[in-house]
Amino acid sequence: MDRVILTMKWGTLYSAEYVNVLFNAAKANMDGDFTFVCLTDDAEGIDPGVVTHPIPDIGLPQSAWKAGAWPKLTVFCSDLYGLKGRALFIDLDTVISGDLSEMFDFPGAFVCLDSCPWRYKSGPARTGTGIFAFEIGGVGAIVDHFVGDMSRLLADYGNEQDFLHGEFSKLGFGEIQYWPDDWLQSFKYHLRQPLILDRILQPRVPTAKILCFHGRPRPIDLIDPPVGNWDKFPHYGRGQVPWMVDYWTRFGGTLKD
Repeated sequence: MDRVILTMKWGTLYSAEYVNVLFNAAKANMDGDFTFVCLTDDAEGIDPGVVTHPIPDIGLPQSAWKAGAWPKLTVFCSDLYGLKGRALFIDLDTVISGDLSEMFDFPGAFVCLDSCPWRYKSGPARTGTGIFAFEIGGVGAIVDHFVGDMSRLLADYGNEQDFLHGEFSKLGFGEIQYWPDDWLQSFKYHLRQPLILDRILQPRVPTAKILCFHGRPRPIDLIDPPVGNWDKFPHYGRGQVPWMVDYWTRFGGTLKD
């Protein structure tokens, strides 16, 4: 089975350095051969070991590039630059802290994270696209369905996660599957210290395969922190987080002077 790790970079929020760190971290946490691919609008500065392609054009309006992560849907195109095999998509603001190989073997036409236990402890699954797996070219009907009724679907759903949650099972691929809870952690919900304690204690060290960031803070805030609070009030974080700095520099990232 061919194995492909996919990521995507557009705009200026994340630099090429994020791509390179993710690539190096993936190499350190994969057993056997794989191809690392970045779909991007700007390949400058990306490691030559990364295969780069333009983000496929499916006619997204400019507003859809700024709200939600609708461009992610393009990875499901029936022909994605001739790539074949099982793909594991990983957001750039992700820390890889364990073996990724078995994530390629987890069954399902579309496997993703369930953020419900993080946010609500119990209740129905909530689809998240920080890291997901699928057969390249095997679920192209997702894109066809979206493109065929784009204006309505953009209006009905706030982001690509909600669209996939609401529409995927209607397309004949079966139900969405979710990663085991202990394979993934959220910085906000698992590692950040409780209120008040976060003023005196550093965030906990990740123990899962994957650490996901969503919103503020972003990884760079823990590496090259701004003056004062890098977290969102009333939460508080200050200064560098040593384990995050170690991860970033170990896999080729640089620090500000």
